[in-house]
Amino acid sequence: MNEELNPPLEHPELALNSRRVLLAATATMGAVGVVAAAVPFVESMNPSARAEAAAGPVEVNVSQLAPGQLMVAAWRGRPIWVLHRSKEELAALAKMEPLLADPHSLSSQQPSDMKNLHLQEGWRSIKPEYLVLVGICTHLGCIPSYMPEPGSVDSTWPGGFLCPCHGSRYDLSGRVLSNFPAPLNLPVPPYFFESDTLIKVGMLKDKEDQSWEPNTW
Repeated sequence: MNEELNPPLEHPELALNSRRVLLAATATMGAVGVVAAAVPFVESMNPSARAEAAAGPVEVNVSQLAPGQLMVAAWRGRPIWVLHRSKEELAALAKMEPLLADPHSLSSQQPSDMKNLHLQEGWRSIKPEYLVLVGICTHLGCIPSYMPEPGSVDSTWPGGFLCPCHGSRYDLSGRVLSNFPAPLNLPVPPYFFESDTLIKVGMLKDKEDQSWEPNTW
C-alpha cells in the first residue's frame, strides 16, 4: 500500500497545528487522522477500514515532508506518525534526559531486532531526522496532540506530544516525561527505508517482525 501525501489537515476538533500535520491517505483510509484527539483511534475506525489497515505493511512517501511537519498514516488499525525533525529539535533531545522516565528506551517499546535506532543518542530512529512512532498514548489509548512549539502548553513545555485525556507528555522522540500517567514511551514499529524517501512500516528489511507488538499500545 503506497501512502501519498494530501494537503495539510484542517479540522477544528484537533489540538494540532494544521500547518505542521499531513495526512497519508488512500481511498479506504481517507478519514484516518481526522478523528478527535481524545477518542481512542481503534474505536474510531469502521470495520472495513480496520480490516484494510491490518492487511500488512504500508509504504510512506516522505519526499514532501518538510522539517517540523508530522505525517499520519495507518498500520494494523493504528495511527503511524512520521515526524521530520529539524536540526534544532534533534539538538534539544539530549537536554531532555533528566526529565524522562526512560531516556534510553530500555523498556521494550521497539522491536528487539532493530539495532540501529540510536537509543543512546535519544533519537529512536534509523535516520536522525525521521521519527516513526505508533501515535497512541501508552496510558489509556488516546491520541496525543503534536505540539512542537516550546512554551505552547506552559512555560516549561519543551515541545513534543501532549495527551489530551490525562495529560501525559512525550518529547519529540516519543519518550514519556516522568511523573505523568503514561507508563512507557510511545512504540516504534518495525520499519525500514526502501529508498531515501520511501519508508516501509510493518516489517524489517529481512521481512521479519511482522507480528511484533510492544508491551503497551
